[in-house]
Amino acid sequence: MNSSSSQQSLAGISMWTLFWVFLRLGLTSFGGPVAHLGFFRTEFVDKRKWLSESAYAELIALCQFLPGPASSQVGMAIGLLKGGMRGALLAWLGFTLPSALLLTFFALHLEDLGLVLGWDWLHGLKVLAVAVVAHAVLSMGRSLCPDVIRRVVALAACFLLLLWPGSKMQLLVIVVAAASAFWWGKPVVGGAQNTELNVPLSKTLGGVMLLLCMALLLTLPLMAEQFKVPLLSLFDSVYRAGALVFGGGHVVLPLLQAELVPQQISPDTFLAGYGAAQAVPGPLFTFAAFVGASSSATSSGWLAALIALVGIFMPGCLLVIGALPFWSTLRKHHLARQGLLGANAAVVGLLLAVLINPLFGATIQSMQDALLALLAFALLQFVRLSAAWLVLPCAVLAGLGWLAG
Repeated sequence: MNSSSSQQSLAGISMWTLFWVFLRLGLTSFGGPVAHLGFFRTEFVDKRKWLSESAYAELIALCQFLPGPASSQVGMAIGLLKGGMRGALLAWLGFTLPSALLLTFFALHLEDLGLVLGWDWLHGLKVLAVAVVAHAVLSMGRSLCPDVIRRVVALAACFLLLLWPGSKMQLLVIVVAAASAFWWGKPVVGGAQNTELNVPLSKTLGGVMLLLCMALLLTLPLMAEQFKVPLLSLFDSVYRAGALVFGGGHVVLPLLQAELVPQQISPDTFLAGYGAAQAVPGPLFTFAAFVGASSSATSSGWLAALIALVGIFMPGCLLVIGALPFWSTLRKHHLARQGLLGANAAVVGLLLAVLINPLFGATIQSMQDALLALLAFALLQFVRLSAAWLVLPCAVLAGLGWLAG
């Protein structure tokens, strides 16, 4: 299927159809960003033939290159190709709403659930979070740190972040690792065949979106510090977390943890929500809705959830809308892609650091904890079982007192 026929197949699709297709994907897409991209390919390349294989590969390459939630950005890019800015918004809404609503509801009724069921079951979710992050570290380490130099960079990043935790240090480590790749990395050349993607946006508008993304990243911390408004501080924290995620949705965990725990959300609640996030379909970034609803930013949990959700997705949205008009030119410059090698290695170290502290240290407190975490990890790593199937067993085991010791 050639590019022109792909573009023709995109024509004439209603906005309702676009929203419904992504809503169905948001209800059924379990398994994380890599699995999501597989669902997208089946839906849009094989089944509906909205895109050619090469065009879809180009979108994945762009979204892997940019920080942010890769699978959601691919979805927004497909919506953008179909219906401009409105299509991108509808694609994001459809894919995001199911898990965001579920996690917000869970956050708002966490106290009631604890009173009815007891609080031990939350510990099971925290143990599962340890296994999920350990699995993510190993998987990402294999793909993003395939050689000795990148493994050293990851371990150095982990060491520095254990010594000096915090969001500012995380940003510094990522920037330094990206810069170091120009000296130690092999030049990145070549790439997928360029495909004409008929983006209904001008480069001028794309440039405005990129400038807006950077302006918000620089000014939001200053505004939050100046005005001391809790909701503005929440938006600033989640925006910066969304703007710095490289390498997969799990990386958002240490970024949000550094920004919001324990200032706006307790460590136990934070980890319990992260465990619960494994049970819902759609993007892991919707964990921000749980964080917002559980935070102390406002008495309205739904409003805080909405602000956190918009804030964490906004930089990824602005970046993909801004970069897509420039992609055919940007992909030819190896320097930008070279820096990504170092940034990806650093985020593996970042995730390893948060696995060690606070996840492992605060959660694994008995032999039963360790055994359950190892069992969950083995099922994730070797049986390839989805984390969604482990949420209920881990919670039930803890609730029944199996983990007491």
